[in-house]
Amino acid sequence: MAENNQHQHQPNPDDRSDNVEKLQSMVQNTIENIEEAHESMQFAGPEERELIEAKNHRREESIAAFRAEIKDEASSRENGHQ
Repeated sequence: MAENNQHQHQPNPDDRSDNVEKLQSMVQNTIENIEEAHESMQFAGPEERELIEAKNHRREESIAAFRAEIKDEASSRENGHQ
């Protein structure tokens, strides 16, 4: 019975072939979230506006990290690694 459990928990192969596309999609979604948050700020009170601004700042940092990772993944793909 122990052998059956061993076969059920094998890790999936590391498929990085579409990482650039996934990261680009994540960047686009994050940009859309920033834009929606900016629109909602007109209805927000001072405290909520401050929270939204802080969250958008974190989103902008995430976008920078996504873009750096996209660059790394694209470079890796060009060098034959997937």
